[in-house]
Amino acid sequence: MNRLTTRLVLRHLLVVVIGALVTYAVVRELAPRLFDMSQLGRMGRGGGQGQALRQQFASAVDRAVLVGALAGAVAAALAGIVAAVRLVRPINGLRAASRSIAEGRYAAPIPKPRDRELAELAADLGSLANSLADTESRRLRLLGEVAHEMRTPLTVIDGYVEGMIDGVLPTTETELGQVSAEVRRLRRLADDLSALSRADEGRLRLVLADVDLHDVVREAATRLRGQATECDIELTVDPGATALPARVDADRIAQVVTNLVGNALRAVQSGGRIGVRCARAGSDAVVVVTDSGAGIDAADLERIFERFYRIPGHRPPDAASGHGIGLTISRAIARAHRGDLVGASPGPGRGATFTLTVPLRDGR
Repeated sequence: MNRLTTRLVLRHLLVVVIGALVTYAVVRELAPRLFDMSQLGRMGRGGGQGQALRQQFASAVDRAVLVGALAGAVAAALAGIVAAVRLVRPINGLRAASRSIAEGRYAAPIPKPRDRELAELAADLGSLANSLADTESRRLRLLGEVAHEMRTPLTVIDGYVEGMIDGVLPTTETELGQVSAEVRRLRRLADDLSALSRADEGRLRLVLADVDLHDVVREAATRLRGQATECDIELTVDPGATALPARVDADRIAQVVTNLVGNALRAVQSGGRIGVRCARAGSDAVVVVTDSGAGIDAADLERIFERFYRIPGHRPPDAASGHGIGLTISRAIARAHRGDLVGASPGPGRGATFTLTVPLRDGR
């Protein structure tokens, strides 16, 4: 009885029944009164008088039906108005709630209608409000973090430039190198935000070429071996013995591998391990990055791919640790290649595994 379709059908049937009953009752009551029974005795049994009697009876019935139909229509209209009001009231409540959500009041109360379909719509509106509130919270947090990330290099640049102008610092390769490093840091932040915007809009530009994927992965991972050595982390790279021909944007795939290995380096403590390997899985090439680091809770395995999301309590001390958008961009790159990027972990403190899947060229 709580399904909207069932209730609508029953309400329409109720309107029809009410109209029919009122019509019948009015005709039943009114027809005998409209028909002049006193004329029966005077008319006798003559043919002409019988004809006149039939005409009078038909006229009485016509008038009774007309009045009954009008009364039935009025009763049906009143019943329909009542049914419509009962239906529209929860819809108006949902409309008001949706307007509140559109205006940014995500905590606005959402009515819970009795009809199943409307109740499900209310639940969906609640989920939408929670999702928008979470996104807005992360957006505001991002603005603060981006402002902080920009403030540090800008302060360094301003200090070096001011010192050079005042003659306190020499204009040597060392000082200019520090300024250049901070400029590169700002450029990296701008590039990340720009890539995120293009990924959200589906405008990631790919320069496709026929490459051997295991060469791309080996070169990208090997570039971080020095950083792993400095942190006393064992980094093993196994590109596989067989070629993995694929038509991809090599720079973008290298960006994904670099991001995955870089995240692993931040998650693994000194003495830990990181492994990168390539394999073939049917018509796809698979790149697997595993680590023995902090691990990921099951509830966060999908959320880590959301924009600006960081696992609570897992922010590394490194100020240049990223902005919570690297995995978002990496998954967008994978899917732009008709592949995917997924994460897995046995749980906190037990490491994590990220798997990049890319179609092989012509399925080979």
